[in-house]
This record gives sequence, C-alpha cells and structure tokens, in this order.
Amino acid sequence: MSGIASRCCFLSLIAFSLILSSGCSNKKHYPPSGVGDSCYAKALPTVGEGGLAWGSSLNMARKKSMDNCMRYAGRSGGTPDTCQVVLAKCR
Repeated sequence: MSGIASRCCFLSLIAFSLILSSGCSNKKHYPPSGVGDSCYAKALPTVGEGGLAWGSSLNMARKKSMDNCMRYAGRSGGTPDTCQVVLAKCR
C-alpha cells in the first residue's frame, strides 16, 4: 500500500511543479546569438573543418567565423593557422 501512496504522492508533486513552472513569468526570453543578425561569414582552413558565423556587422561575422575556424580546425586535426574567410555577405 505504501508503494501506491508514494507513487501517487510523487506524481502529484511532479504535476504541481509543472503547473507552477508553466505559469506567467516576468523573465524575458532572448533568442540565441545569431538570430536576427543580418551578416554572415564562412572561414575555411586548408585542412580540417571551417566555421560559419553570423554577426550584426560584416566585421563581426568575419571575426566570429575566423575564431570558429581556428577552434574547429584545431579539434579536427587540421591547420588553424591557415584559416581564411572565403565568403562574407549581408542580407
């Protein structure tokens, strides 16, 4: 009998917490970085994985893509020092 009671109590607790957490919140929900940015750039190394990034300006997108390229090229056994921006555009 205690197993059924504890299971019922547990389910009630979960339901109650879901009701509380689904209520109105004063927190603002911001979109992830890159959503709404109008410029993008892609940087590639001679060997390894490159990086694509979005930014609010062309320079910001280029910088982010170069940073991503160096990080991903290093992780994939490539050559981070050879990263170059091969594409940069604004919508």
